[in-house]
Amino acid sequence: METGQAPVWTAWVDGEPVEVPATIAGVREQLAPERREEFDRVIAETPGEDLHRVLAMWALPDGAWAQINADFDRIEAAGAAST
Repeated sequence: METGQAPVWTAWVDGEPVEVPATIAGVREQLAPERREEFDRVIAETPGEDLHRVLAMWALPDGAWAQINADFDRIEAAGAAST
């Protein structure tokens, strides 16, 4: 990150690095307007020790969530097959 740029996290989506905002303001700005009120409420209600995790969840792009959900489905199916 260069000096003067907003902080970012690097997330991996489909094996490729993707930079996502790492500030409350940056995450809020990237959200669709209809999701911002929910984001504000969730962030306001989140305990400090959990804030970084909740913020990261909101920062992830949709492609990352598709990959995460597919991974969970695969793990769940493997667990069901082994019982």
